[in-house]
Amino acid sequence: MLINAQNSTLVIIDIQERLFPAIEDHTTLAEHSAWLIQVAQRVGVPVLVTEQYSKGLGPTIAALRDGMADEAIIEKLHFSAARDGELFRRPGGERKQFIISGIETHICVLQTVLDLLARGNQVFVVEEAVGSRRASDKALGLARMQQAGASIVSREMVAFEWMEQAGTDLFRSISREFIR
Repeated sequence: MLINAQNSTLVIIDIQERLFPAIEDHTTLAEHSAWLIQVAQRVGVPVLVTEQYSKGLGPTIAALRDGMADEAIIEKLHFSAARDGELFRRPGGERKQFIISGIETHICVLQTVLDLLARGNQVFVVEEAVGSRRASDKALGLARMQQAGASIVSREMVAFEWMEQAGTDLFRSISREFIR
């Protein structure tokens, strides 16, 4: 079950201004999420961004939101980004595979992943690009998602599976700019 660039969408869940500073190691999480967005854009993978009640939690942090098309940003009230179906009406929402980044691992990320799995989607959760306020909640969320059938992956696993092979201009470009 390899991740395929033509069949996948990157979903960034609720990395919003007011909750973001409370997340453990939030700076690193933002860097990894931004890296994923940049690589996805380079390989042609759609990116969708969700915002949980933005009136209360604020918008997605600027480092991730800047340059996003309005149609890529999904306002939500359900904890699961997949619950009301709006995710599936956006460009990329029709795809079979979803790569997941966001907060909080044990709440909105978990519920989104469980709903996607229930629909029959393949779900890949990027371990270093999800977070919670407490490390124990992140660990429990990841364990539960894996038990339910999600694959827990690293950002490099995602990038290399999207690229599929070495020796191409795309591979050389991404290797030079993103793989260190």
